[in-house]
Amino acid sequence: MTKRIKAILRDKCASSFPFIIAITLSLVLLFCGISEYFRLMIVAQGVRDAVQTAVITVVNDNYDDVYHGVREGYSGAYQPIAEDFEESLDYSDIYDRLDGILGIAYSGGYHEKRTSEGKLEFRVWGLEVDIRNAPFASGDQSATRFEADSTIMLEVPVSFGGKLLPPMRIKVKTSAGYTPRF
Repeated sequence: MTKRIKAILRDKCASSFPFIIAITLSLVLLFCGISEYFRLMIVAQGVRDAVQTAVITVVNDNYDDVYHGVREGYSGAYQPIAEDFEESLDYSDIYDRLDGILGIAYSGGYHEKRTSEGKLEFRVWGLEVDIRNAPFASGDQSATRFEADSTIMLEVPVSFGGKLLPPMRIKVKTSAGYTPRF
């Protein structure tokens, strides 16, 4: 088989021309597939980074309410109320922060990014944020971190060879936390 291919390629009567065209087209299709894969991964990574940035901002917004228990060796989002402490969490508006970071706009139940021609680049929806406050006066050192976990659904249209394929839909998960240094 290998000898036959070499003979076809060395033949001077142009019989290798269709074979070379087929190889070239195969490589172009492979390159297009790899390019589309990387485009999808870049969009997913950008959305994940933006969600993480927005979640970190929420964690930072809670910093002002974090009780600095230097003497007790713990911290959490608590505020002194009379003679006790009460949990104080600030969820902020993560979608508003995402809209600013990613340049997306709310439309029909989704936050979408569109090209200048109006073509959909991606959309996000279903944001869920779970803020876990550090326990108050806990002796357990493994649970002394203020954390915020989030998930959001991402949809990116997929096109290959000029045809629109089913969109890529994934759940993007992020996490951020605050650990006191002193």
